[in-house]
Amino acid sequence: MTIVIQKDDGYHSEFRRVNRGIRMGHSQAEKGRNRERILDEAARQIRESGLDALSVGKLMQKVDLTHGGFYGHFASRSELIAQALRRALAAGKAQFHAARDPGRARSFAMMVRSYLSRTHRDSRGTGCAMAALISDVARADELSRQVMEESLEEFIATVSQTIGDRDDTRAIGAVSALIGAIVISRVMTDEKRSDAILRAVRQNLIASVPE
Repeated sequence: MTIVIQKDDGYHSEFRRVNRGIRMGHSQAEKGRNRERILDEAARQIRESGLDALSVGKLMQKVDLTHGGFYGHFASRSELIAQALRRALAAGKAQFHAARDPGRARSFAMMVRSYLSRTHRDSRGTGCAMAALISDVARADELSRQVMEESLEEFIATVSQTIGDRDDTRAIGAVSALIGAIVISRVMTDEKRSDAILRAVRQNLIASVPE
């Protein structure tokens, strides 16, 4: 007890330093969690409503954070959109692979049937983010276009590998047809016409790469 009293100043000084470290660590961890919440919600919103519909004020309100706190996480709305786009594209890719049978190699025909299906067409918020957002990104800044470009190149490489080509010419055509067909089919107000577009592109692509 006497020792504690004799070293009172030094003891409490050290204690305060430890406490400060704990608070700083907690603050950084909380900031990281808040950033993840913002990105998750932003990715969800842009997949459902597009890039232009994203409002920073409404987004921050949705995750129960202040508007002013936004700039503690992102330098600009442009940076947020690029990061949210990257997250949305990653989520779409994960869902695409999750639908595969892990015990069976996916053929090109299987890939085409899965991608050009009614289920995918009707799943704007959970389907391929490339098809959902490609028109928006074409009008976006270079940062967002670079993020989309990376995903497109990866998709082309995957299709090329599935086809078994050394050259990616057919894969480029296939990816363009796959994404384009989904985008156009979602525009059509006549469901039968929308189905016909999916069916026509599906048949042509499968016929172009014999098993």
